[in-house]
Amino acid sequence: MNVQNLRDNHPKLIVYMEEVGYCDDYIKKIKREINRILSDTDSKNWGAYTDIYLEYTKKTNSPNCLRNKRTMLNTIERFDARGQYPDGKQHQMVVVRDNYHFLSQDFKAVVDYYKSAEKLRGKKEKTIYCESHSAASFLLAMQQRSIDSLEKITEEDVLSAFMTDDGALHRSCTYKRNVAAVFKACMPEAPEVFSRILAFLPELKESRKNIQYLEPVEVALIKQALVSEESLLSLRDRAVGTLAMYTGLRCCDIAGLKTSDVDWKNEKILIYQQKTNVPLELPLTVIVGNSIYDYLASERIKTDSEYMFLSKNRPYGRLVSGSINNIANKIMNTANVRLTSGERRGFHIFRHHLATELLGNGVSQPVISRVLGHTSPNSIETYLSADFKHLKECALSIERFPMPEGVLDDA
Repeated sequence: MNVQNLRDNHPKLIVYMEEVGYCDDYIKKIKREINRILSDTDSKNWGAYTDIYLEYTKKTNSPNCLRNKRTMLNTIERFDARGQYPDGKQHQMVVVRDNYHFLSQDFKAVVDYYKSAEKLRGKKEKTIYCESHSAASFLLAMQQRSIDSLEKITEEDVLSAFMTDDGALHRSCTYKRNVAAVFKACMPEAPEVFSRILAFLPELKESRKNIQYLEPVEVALIKQALVSEESLLSLRDRAVGTLAMYTGLRCCDIAGLKTSDVDWKNEKILIYQQKTNVPLELPLTVIVGNSIYDYLASERIKTDSEYMFLSKNRPYGRLVSGSINNIANKIMNTANVRLTSGERRGFHIFRHHLATELLGNGVSQPVISRVLGHTSPNSIETYLSADFKHLKECALSIERFPMPEGVLDDA
């Protein structure tokens, strides 16, 4: 960790990220992280980027937050130590010691058994990581209460891992589900012990935020912006937006799309999804095919790159997910929709629109799940709340509940 080197050269990293199309928000976060490192390293005695990450682990247990911090620190570390610029690929994260490494051998054995059992069952590595991380955090909390075996865990001990000293809950439903998943997987080893601990887990009320959706007028304006000759959008941005609107592809899959993924002869798009590594086949519709062809024929730089969508600036690297989100903002601004601060603007809202549109037209849920590339049939449940056509069919008639005359009259 060379603070002086970072202080002298970090502007080069920022300029590079701006040139290759990283979104403004992510660049601002990198800037803030670098400024924090430059200002606090001496006072906090940080000797390595791992020390910085470990301080974050003391402030939050959020997997998403910690994952984002690891990614940013990894980007800065690679630039500082090796002079390497971000390239949109996954690299070895900052080496850290998580809660597992502080557990006793008996508690480590619980996590180890879970990992082995679930790996054999074919559970995703990302899910195994998240669930085992939560369980390690829970077991460390027990260990910090001087508990050295599962048999000694009481209901009071379990509740202490979910509540503050004043009795307020400070753990999420996701955390509870993760811990429960680990103990359920370990049931064959000691059924009575694990079932007893599972019974002690508190009841938590799970809440969902209302998901913003595209209004019909917004859909019409966006589609118009994607095809209008007066639109200032580039052919690349039009092709990216058209793919998102009419296929529902995730940003990471659009960014990772290769020219060879489009089967022009059979009119198909064939990819392996980056999130699940599961193959996905989609029809190449006329509007999507024409948009991609226009970009390839008239605007895309001549290069040997296998990736479909490239930066407009040298060295003409492939776009990353952040760049795709930046394009989403351009399209929203061009269409003059969702300009108010706080409104949902990313391409995932296009994916949500496609799902609700298919639901409203009577397409079966298994078919929609295949189109969206879901591996779990439950993934579509988040889209059901915006399927107004079928939700209205669930409404009860008020005919059996008579009211006095005049109640419903206009005031």
